[in-house]
Amino acid sequence: MGGSSIPDLVILGGGVNGAAIARDAAGRGLAVTLLESGDIGGATSSASTKLVHGGLRYLEFGALGLVRKALIERDRLLAAAPHISWPLPFLLPLVPGGRPGWMLACGLLLYDHLARRRQVPGACRVDLRAEVAGGALKPGIRHAFRFFDGWVDDARLVVLLARDAHDRGADIRVRDGAVRARFADGLWQVETASGQRLAARHLVNATGPWAETVARDLLGLADPPRLRLVQGAHLVTRRVNRTEEAFLLQQEDGRIVFLLPYARDWSLVGTTETPVAQPGDAAITPAEEAYLLAAANAVLARPLTPQDIRHRFAGVRPLILEEGKSDRETTRDWRFHIHERVPATTVVGGKITTFRRLAEDLVSHLFPKTRPWTRTATLPGGDVPDLGGKTARANFLLWLRALKARFADHDPALVERLASLYGTEAEAMLAGGLGERRPSGLFEAEVAHLVAREFARTEEDMLWRRTKLALTLEKRPLRPRVRA
Repeated sequence: MGGSSIPDLVILGGGVNGAAIARDAAGRGLAVTLLESGDIGGATSSASTKLVHGGLRYLEFGALGLVRKALIERDRLLAAAPHISWPLPFLLPLVPGGRPGWMLACGLLLYDHLARRRQVPGACRVDLRAEVAGGALKPGIRHAFRFFDGWVDDARLVVLLARDAHDRGADIRVRDGAVRARFADGLWQVETASGQRLAARHLVNATGPWAETVARDLLGLADPPRLRLVQGAHLVTRRVNRTEEAFLLQQEDGRIVFLLPYARDWSLVGTTETPVAQPGDAAITPAEEAYLLAAANAVLARPLTPQDIRHRFAGVRPLILEEGKSDRETTRDWRFHIHERVPATTVVGGKITTFRRLAEDLVSHLFPKTRPWTRTATLPGGDVPDLGGKTARANFLLWLRALKARFADHDPALVERLASLYGTEAEAMLAGGLGERRPSGLFEAEVAHLVAREFARTEEDMLWRRTKLALTLEKRPLRPRVRA
């Protein structure tokens, strides 16, 4: 397999699923090439709500299997990448017109029961008048449930998956997507945008919302999967509370909206589920912005205004088309669409929490003689030593404290920023010298690392998806030296 000059597997799409499949396959000794037309994780996978969760609301639709599967993967990711993911406390306020307290209590009890909970505590009822976080809410909102899920830097997650795949031998090609692919004489013949040609025994279409179009038009297959495309819109606003708690807000239409701490100094409000016709149509609408602001302002003591919005983003999620079901009811599970008469599979659906399990199941299906390995493997930078903490995140925080002490001549906030992005790899970066600090806030050592090790090619790659430093920049064109 891996010793042949012909790849065992060509993967189209460098989102979370494509990168995870490349990583899993490369770690089994397979020859893998991943083709991505843009940046790694540059579309849907960097426009999520950043949550690693089982999907509490899916319990209403009886999706116990999906919830349990996702909760197991939640714990695995929190253990594998404690620098970019961590347990996130949620407050679920009890509000007039919302689900009754007994129903929420039963749902949370079931949610905790389905989870292994090695990395997060269980749920409880709290009096908001005795909680610091309660000060952000209107005085009439007095009680809530506290429960835990996980948060992840989605864009960094995808980059680290691709990094790990590359380190294990995968050929990762960014900004050079497939423009034509045909199956002939027992092999896939693929041509890329740069004119490169390669052959492969198997092809996986992991292009997310573009999967139906790619299968039909680029691969020339007569049996493309049918997708339902929905847009999820988000607002980045001023920070609305002083604590690390997130809020889960019930809506009169039965949906929920999240209000999350984000990138240290901001809050993230999301998300919507608006049908869209084309995968490239992602753009937040005035109606979505108004909906999200209204959801937040229904509970906040100090309302948000459009002037409080620092950034807006939207991503298109590809859902399995299930006739007769609404967007809320449509499953977030995945399916493998096995194409007829050719060795090609299109990945349909899925969610960011379950990327590892999806990849493991697919590679095991395609190459049943190989062995899974990712269940306990860490991601680059996540190999934090066991310092006696009860969880992976606790060990990370103990390690971070020691790192700040070791590099006491540096600003502790800088050390924390680097550690929270690069994990244990920040240690070598600090020891080797950071070099000049650019106007963007990036240091020379960071830029070198992002280009050489994290597939970054543009200032947008570096300042938005890799670091989020763009949020702190003034609204002005980026300096030429940053671009260079």
